[in-house]
Amino acid sequence: MTQPNAVHDQRVGVWFVGARGSVATTATLGALAMAAGLAPRTGLVSELPEVAVAGLPSLEGLVTGGHDILETPLAHRAQVLADSGVFPPSLVTTLADELAAADSRIRIAPRLGTQRENARAVEQDIRDFRAANDLDRVVVVDVSNTEPPVTPRPELDSLAALEEALDAGHAPLPTSSLYAYAAFRAGCPLVSFTPSPGATLGALTELAKEQALPWAGRDGKTGETLVKSALAPMFGTRALKVRSWASYNMLGGGDGQTLSDPRAALSKTTTKGAGLDAILGYHVDGPMHIDYVEDLGDWKTAWDNISFEGFLGTRMTMQFTWQGCDSALAAPLVIDLVRLAARAHERGENGVVGALAFFFKDPLGGIDHTLADQWRTLAQWCENLGASA
Repeated sequence: MTQPNAVHDQRVGVWFVGARGSVATTATLGALAMAAGLAPRTGLVSELPEVAVAGLPSLEGLVTGGHDILETPLAHRAQVLADSGVFPPSLVTTLADELAAADSRIRIAPRLGTQRENARAVEQDIRDFRAANDLDRVVVVDVSNTEPPVTPRPELDSLAALEEALDAGHAPLPTSSLYAYAAFRAGCPLVSFTPSPGATLGALTELAKEQALPWAGRDGKTGETLVKSALAPMFGTRALKVRSWASYNMLGGGDGQTLSDPRAALSKTTTKGAGLDAILGYHVDGPMHIDYVEDLGDWKTAWDNISFEGFLGTRMTMQFTWQGCDSALAAPLVIDLVRLAARAHERGENGVVGALAFFFKDPLGGIDHTLADQWRTLAQWCENLGASA
């Protein structure tokens, strides 16, 4: 599909936090395959006319890199995913040279003495990536492991207090927030694709404003919550009373293993459950469970049971099962968000971009959780971006 008003000559860097993880690997290979004409652009919201009208950077201009704590070559990681059915094995073979080049742009995450030193090292790696690859801009994308919620602390509320704490050698920031800090210091937009704290801390939202940078988050809406945000409005607009909405999730892979830790799972269940009450306008009893099943690998299954009340108090139920490949659902959204964040940066957007709520479970900067309304907001924002070109 040809994009109207596309900025074809821009080179946009994608700096992944968790660059050898399943989502980043799938996004990297997918971008390479689509740019080479080896794969269709199915799943890319940014290719739909209502979004492409914004004048987005082309896929051909994307250059990936990033940090990880693992040294496993990207091609090996891609082969494991291909063997499990995430994408055709032939793509890994055909794009072997391109994957090797992408792998050469991945660095081991710095582990220095203090958070100040680590933040400076991350910032410098991002700046070096931008310079070495002659990039117009870099978008930092956090697809790393989910972190527990943050305990409120005074030094996280204001930028001045945070800077003082870092200068004193303290370590107040969770890893996701340290990367958000480094990204903003490097002059880069940020996409928080996980439910980790990231840039939500007061000090970092202040820094983004100070640096006049857009950012988006949080927790990509890829599966069960996507269905909820489309289905829940049906009950509301038909005046049906939802009594309970129970959700049971099974997933494997690194994300599932991380979420087997109850502290990390709390971040995920909080964002997954945030929208239902907001959509319906009243509290719904909604127990939610996430279990790690190693055998599922990169695949996930969600089973939902909805109890609702109709005319004359008649009790009824609805059930649905969602089965999907986590990385194949998430990767195109990551590419969409990179293109949109880059365009927002080019047009001078500042702070959290509420119009990108369509992509997230916990839509920061927006109050509407209804998928159709979020879509209309996104389409209008893209039209305005295109008109201002």
